[in-house]
Amino acid sequence: MSADPSPSHANPAASPLSYEQAGVDYALIDPLKVSAQRAAAATAVQLRAHGFSEVAASRGESAYVVDVGPFYLASIVECLGSKAIVADEMAALTGRSWYDAIAQDTIAMAVNDLITVGATPLVVQAYWAAGGSDWFADTARAQALVEGWRRACERCGVAWGGGETPALAGIVEPGRIDLAASCTGIVNPKQRLSVGDRLGPGDAIVLLDSSGIHANGLSLARKLVERLPRGWLTEVESGLSYGAALLAPTVLYSPVTEALWQSGITPHYCANITGHGWRKLLRHEKALTYRIRALPPLPPVLRFIQQHAGHDDHEAYSTLNMGAGFALFVAAADAERTVAIARAQGVGARVAGQVEAGAKQLLIEPLGLSFGDDALQLR
Repeated sequence: MSADPSPSHANPAASPLSYEQAGVDYALIDPLKVSAQRAAAATAVQLRAHGFSEVAASRGESAYVVDVGPFYLASIVECLGSKAIVADEMAALTGRSWYDAIAQDTIAMAVNDLITVGATPLVVQAYWAAGGSDWFADTARAQALVEGWRRACERCGVAWGGGETPALAGIVEPGRIDLAASCTGIVNPKQRLSVGDRLGPGDAIVLLDSSGIHANGLSLARKLVERLPRGWLTEVESGLSYGAALLAPTVLYSPVTEALWQSGITPHYCANITGHGWRKLLRHEKALTYRIRALPPLPPVLRFIQQHAGHDDHEAYSTLNMGAGFALFVAAADAERTVAIARAQGVGARVAGQVEAGAKQLLIEPLGLSFGDDALQLR
């Protein structure tokens, strides 16, 4: 079955499928994040005993930054989520392992967050928690994970420092694995720091293309498979199954940010577009209007999900990346060169809009969508 070519038309035969129905409710999760941030902020005084201090503006951003004197250190930990389940289901149907791809997804979840603050990724640590030691008996699958992890590290220019491989019977389901990564990076020289202090009216918004769903929204995507006539093998487009389309690996954006620095461009702010979809463009606390005039290409799998989940544009852009995996807010004079540098790294890019003075809101003009200050509450 192929998708309706128009992403604006929901499937009239099915009731809308919400992210909450798939088991993810940010209205419940986000308040805990805010509470944890406030408790964590009180621990920053512990750094003084070591002669260091935190960069307070990094609180609530995608990575945490510590001032260690001559440079900054940034750190992040992220998990893959439930994409490994899709890999397992597709392996059973196709006979091939997809773990090389989801290894890259896991690395990307951490690295793409780390680079938002202007950091160069240095070291990645692995956390692979299996539902039992039997998971590791499938050596072909385990080696695919190892090789995919190594290649993703090489693409990002990071060292793989080590990790943890617990067998957690009774916590993780038998036959499953929970993948996560932590990443440490350096902001050097300090003027590379990007926490939004330079973000302001007149900045250009450059959107970098996604490769598909990336690693966010998989709970919804897995719930949706129950509605599809051939399940994971339902065609998104000719020759491309739903399961294979979901498993396209997440784009690694650090080669772009490193190339920008080498070319003399320092973004004023960055946003990794993951959970909460395009609402992530509202991440910074400043009261600014973000006006989008040009949209990236919509990957077929996201068009397919929108149609079959019965989502209107507002719901889709609130939940999924809808073709934009990363946002760079740069000086207007640097916008076109930023696009050219990204494309030279093999990543699609376009000047999508601009930052304006005004109320805190996101306006996606081609779709007539608007999101206000209350659309994202992460602090």
